[in-house]
Amino acid sequence: MVGLGAMPGYGIQSMLKEGHRHLSGLEEAVLKNIDACRELSAITRTSLGPNGMNKMVINHLDKLFVTNDAATIVNELEVQHPAAKILVLASRAQQEEIGDGANLTISFAGELLEKAEELIRMGLHPSEIIIGYTKAINKTIEILEDLVEKGSENMDVRNKEEVVLRMRSAVASKQFGQEDILCPLVADACMQVCPKNPANFNVDNVRVAKLVGGGLHNSTVVRGMVLKNDAVGSIKRAEKAKIAVFAGGVDTSATETKGTVLIHSAEQLENYAKTEEAKVEELIKAVADSGAKVIVSGAAVGDMALHFCERYKLMVLKISSKFELRRFCRTTGAVAILKLSQPNADELGYADSVSVEEIGGARVTVVKNEEGGNSVSTVVLRGSTDSILDDLERAVDDGVNTYKSMCRDSRIIPGAAATEIELAKRLKEFSLKETGLDQYAIAKFAESFEMVPRTISENAGLNAMEIISSLYAEHAAGNTKVGIDLEEGVCKDVSVLKIWDLYVTKFFALKYSADAVCTVLRVDQIIMAKPAGGPRRDAQPGGGMDED
Repeated sequence: MVGLGAMPGYGIQSMLKEGHRHLSGLEEAVLKNIDACRELSAITRTSLGPNGMNKMVINHLDKLFVTNDAATIVNELEVQHPAAKILVLASRAQQEEIGDGANLTISFAGELLEKAEELIRMGLHPSEIIIGYTKAINKTIEILEDLVEKGSENMDVRNKEEVVLRMRSAVASKQFGQEDILCPLVADACMQVCPKNPANFNVDNVRVAKLVGGGLHNSTVVRGMVLKNDAVGSIKRAEKAKIAVFAGGVDTSATETKGTVLIHSAEQLENYAKTEEAKVEELIKAVADSGAKVIVSGAAVGDMALHFCERYKLMVLKISSKFELRRFCRTTGAVAILKLSQPNADELGYADSVSVEEIGGARVTVVKNEEGGNSVSTVVLRGSTDSILDDLERAVDDGVNTYKSMCRDSRIIPGAAATEIELAKRLKEFSLKETGLDQYAIAKFAESFEMVPRTISENAGLNAMEIISSLYAEHAAGNTKVGIDLEEGVCKDVSVLKIWDLYVTKFFALKYSADAVCTVLRVDQIIMAKPAGGPRRDAQPGGGMDED
C-alpha cells in the first residue's frame, strides 16, 4: 500500500490528477463567470449603435483591424475564458444566421448577467433567476410579435425603396452617415442576382472588390465580376465573347512519365521543336475555331501558347484562385475543362464584354454579363486606406445578409431603441402580475432593455437619463414608435426618421443572448484539467483574459 505521503491532499485533490483547477460554489464559479462575460460585453458595448466607437484589434498574426463590428472584434480577440466563450459563440451564431445584431447579442447578455449578479447578491438562487429569465424571454417574443409594423410582412424584394428601408439600420450601425450612399449600391447588387424564388438568394453571389484610391462616392456596382489582375496578352477587350475556361493552365502538356529523347542531328532537333510548335498551334487553333474569343487559364500560361493566342486574336486571362475560377464559371456559365483541348459548344461560357479598365491606378478586368440569370454582381468599393475599405466591406456584407434575411421574413419593427423601451415597459407590467420570486428576475430582465437606449445615447454623447425618462414618458402615453433621433438628440417617431429593424434580427439576438445567459448561470462548478504538455502559449504578457 502506498504511504499517505504520496497522496496529494484530500477530497477532490486526491481524485483528480495534479495540476487541475477546481472552482465551485457561487463566489468562485458563478460570479467569476459573470465577471468575465461582463468584461467582454463592456468591450463591445461602446461600439453599439451608429455612433459606436471603433476598436483597434491586432490579432496574433499582427494584422490590424479597425472596426466597430462586434463579430469581427470578438472573433479576433481569441477569448480564453470558457464562460465568455459561450457569449462569443452566441454572437457568432447570430452573425451567421442574420449577419447583423452580433453586438446586441453580446451587450444584452452582459447586461442580463450583471442584473443576475445583483439578484444573486440579494439572495436569489440561480435556478430561480433562470426560471424568471425564461418566462421573460417567452413574454418578450410575444410582445415582439405585437410590435411588428402592419403590412410589412408582404414585401417585394425587387422594390429598391423597400429594400433600402430595411437595410439602412444594419448598414448605418457600421458606417453612420454613409448609409445613403452604400444602401442603394448594396440593394442594386442584391436585386441583380436575386433568383426567381427569393428564398434561394445566395450571399456568395454578391462580391466585393476593394480598390484603394478615390472616395466612397466613386463606388459602383458592376453586373458581373471584377478581377483584380490584368489580361496576360496584348488584347485588352472583347465584346459579346464566348469564353473557354481551362483549369489546368494553357501550356504544352508535359507527359506524366519522364522520357529521354536521343537526338542525333541538328535537323532532328529542329523538327522536334517544330512539332512542339505545331502541336501548340493546333490546340490553340482548335479553341479559336470553336468560336471562343477569350481564354481563361487557372494556372500558368506558356510563352509559346501566348504567342499563338495573340496570333488568333484571343484574349487571355489568368485566375489563379480556385474559388474565383468557380465564380467566374458561374458568372459566364462556362464549364472548366481540365486540359487544353477543343471545347464543345456547351462548355463555352458567354459574357457581354470582357475589358481591362484602369481604376485608380490599378488595372482590373471587368467581366460584364447584362442578361439576367443567377449570375454574380460586384460592388466596387473605393476608399483611401485599406482599413477603411475593410470596414466598408463589412458594412456591405451586413447589408447583403440583411437582404437574405428579408427575403425569408420581411417583417419590420421600430428601430432606434423604440422597441426596447416598449419591451421594457410591458415586461415591467408583466412582472407585477407574477407571484413568486421569479418576478424579481423578470423585472431585472425588463430593466436590462434600458441598456440599448442608454448605450446608444451615451455613445452619441447625449444625456442618457434624460432620454430614457422622456422615452418612457412618450411610451406611457401610448406612442409606441418613439425612438431616439441621434442627430438632434431628442425623441422622435421612428416612422418619420425611417429607422426600422428587421424582426428576425431582434428575435434571434434576444433569444440567443437569453440562451447564453441561462447557460452561464447554470454552471456552478468549473473543473479544469491540467492543460496538455508543451510550453504555455499565453506566457507572453498581455495574452488576453486570464483563466480565473
